[in-house]
Amino acid sequence: MTTHIQMPLPETVAKVLDRDFQLLIGGRLVPALSGATYEDVSPVTESVIARVPDAGADDVAAAVEAAESARKRWRATVAADRAEIVRHLADVVESHTEELAMLDAIDAGSPIANARNDVAMAVEHLRMFASLALEMKGTTIPASNNLHLTVREPIGIVARIVPFNHPLMFACKIAAPLVAGNCVLLKPPEVAPLSSLRLGELAAEVLPAGVLSVLVGNGAAVPRAIVRHPKVRRIGFIGSEATGRAIQRDAAEAGVKDVTLELGGKNAMVVFPDADIEKAAAGAVFGMNFTWSGQSCGSNSRLLVHESIAEEVTACVVEAVERRTIGNPLDEDCEQGTMISHAQYQKALDYIDVAISEGATVLAGGGRPDGFPRGFYLSPTVLGDVRSQSRIAREEVFGPVLSIITFSTEEEAIAIANGVDYGLTASVWTQDITRAHRVIGELEAGFTWINGSSRHFPNVPFGGYKGSGIGREESMEELLSYTELKAINVML
Repeated sequence: MTTHIQMPLPETVAKVLDRDFQLLIGGRLVPALSGATYEDVSPVTESVIARVPDAGADDVAAAVEAAESARKRWRATVAADRAEIVRHLADVVESHTEELAMLDAIDAGSPIANARNDVAMAVEHLRMFASLALEMKGTTIPASNNLHLTVREPIGIVARIVPFNHPLMFACKIAAPLVAGNCVLLKPPEVAPLSSLRLGELAAEVLPAGVLSVLVGNGAAVPRAIVRHPKVRRIGFIGSEATGRAIQRDAAEAGVKDVTLELGGKNAMVVFPDADIEKAAAGAVFGMNFTWSGQSCGSNSRLLVHESIAEEVTACVVEAVERRTIGNPLDEDCEQGTMISHAQYQKALDYIDVAISEGATVLAGGGRPDGFPRGFYLSPTVLGDVRSQSRIAREEVFGPVLSIITFSTEEEAIAIANGVDYGLTASVWTQDITRAHRVIGELEAGFTWINGSSRHFPNVPFGGYKGSGIGREESMEELLSYTELKAINVML
């Protein structure tokens, strides 16, 4: 494993940070009404890099009021015209790729190359949903000799509450609700808010006033006020299962609301004896998303390998992991940066300790890499001798920790894969196409691959089963979820 000593922040990054970060409400960039701010700490330097507004319930109320004022005009805007505005926003975001990527690198610890790719994916999604605007179609129904039809209408005011692992990319999940004709309240992660706040600055020059608000606050007050506001009728959340369930409770107590959740995962990658071993091992490392320190709900954190090839696959995985370069996220050749916070870093270390106490063996990594006195760095970790019923095999770490579990039969592999509370992603590696489809058909997961891992594709619905969530994103299904279906019966 290669490590690089951290360097001081380059002048280009300092210039990007040299601004007064503000909320976006009613088309204006404003401080929190209370005047409160909080310190934003970089996981790379463990130092304060910005002071950002610490919003509260009053700011949420002001944003909702602005959205209510803008709602009818935005709803009445022709879908193609809304799409053109969203395309313009995509162009603006793309033209600011470097500064947005730098913000995510220093604020979230994402390697700069990966952060640029996140911006590119954000732009792709903005453009994709703009291109789907005219597909929000209704139908006619031959129910009688009269005319029966359906139309799709915007819901009104909706919220997108997004996590820290891809701050800018997830912030651009405003795309579907905007194209559908809704006004949006965007709540970025409080631990990595800077790229979203910068997005608010850019959007203020593109979107009509009130159509988008960007609200950040340090703690639960802002998201809770958003979820419980009676005029916010649709909530899209990405994050932990515990927070998702809390949102469901708050939403239910405040009214009848449409809530979709993309939550955690403890995803299985199943490798059968006839698989291409080198490709499967590479797929396991790629699918674990070590690039952003394993902080991904879609990571295949359980590698299920047939006992006859377990030794060979494990050796390939360990070798690949040990070749990875950990470094300053601003270095071009950095392959893995930091975890988001000391709390997440310590949580991962604690899980490694738990795994060892349960009998697991550390085959690679397991702690802080040499050469990094500061920053929340954790070496990519591979654990062997993991039992399928152990905590490390059942609970989400959300860190760079891959557990290898062996199996002897197809039935056992399926039982292990399905034996957790989550069901987000899964993959099967085999050259037997019949077995591949048979096993995929048995796995309780919403987004799956055969001989692949981690990659997402435009307009392919992403979402999970069981504790991994409700609803589908990144697709036409997401766009339609931000509309309501109205039936019209014309009596002839």
